[in-house]
Amino acid sequence: MPSNRTLFISAAFLALFIVVASVVVITNRPDPNARPYLQIQGGGFIFNYRVAEMFYGFTARIMRPISVGTIIEATFEDPAGGDPIIVAQRIGSRVPTVMVRSPAVHGVEKDKPYDVTIRLIDRDDGTEMARYERTFSSNIGEEVMPKRPLTIGPGYHKPPPE
Repeated sequence: MPSNRTLFISAAFLALFIVVASVVVITNRPDPNARPYLQIQGGGFIFNYRVAEMFYGFTARIMRPISVGTIIEATFEDPAGGDPIIVAQRIGSRVPTVMVRSPAVHGVEKDKPYDVTIRLIDRDDGTEMARYERTFSSNIGEEVMPKRPLTIGPGYHKPPPE
């Protein structure tokens, strides 16, 4: 049977081990504020040949807590050469991902990179919280798009003859 002194020493070593292990875990834990706000998970051009429309966009995963109502703003380069296309939307509550897309675009060239700037803007004071730069390119050009929609309406009905 172990003596009281042996039990005391064992308990002291166990307590010391728990304290040291806790310090190691706490000091080696990554800082949650060091992570980026967003992780851009995908993006590119979408060609919907049925309705003769193309657009581009991306999906962003929220990586650290942000306030409801924070604005995600994307500035898309206009493939037709006009002014940049700016799309802004508020982030709702408890959404793990945000999808942002441009309105319909024209003039897309195959394999040409198009710049996109993504900004996260504070809902209260309008300051920029984060900025991400990306380029997207298409593996096909606008020349493959039909001149007019092949279908119309939600049921993809045939359009009237020309």
